[in-house]
Amino acid sequence: MQSENRVVGDFVKVLNGAAGTLAGLGREAEAGARYRAREWIGGLDFVGRDEFEAVKAMAAAARDEADALRARLDALEARQVPAG
Repeated sequence: MQSENRVVGDFVKVLNGAAGTLAGLGREAEAGARYRAREWIGGLDFVGRDEFEAVKAMAAAARDEADALRARLDALEARQVPAG
């Protein structure tokens, strides 16, 4: 009877060790996947919302300025006397 208990006890120890090993492997795999994902995402050129909004405002201002300059140029060309 005692030898059966010892066999069962040894078997439980082996199972506990295997479960711990598998849990450790799972944590290692998860950490590795997270690292690879961060490296991949970090290599991409993502822009933050604040930067996007700032560039969008700059583009709108540049477009307004270009429209104003175009109107001014058209007015100057209209006033110009043709040569000849």
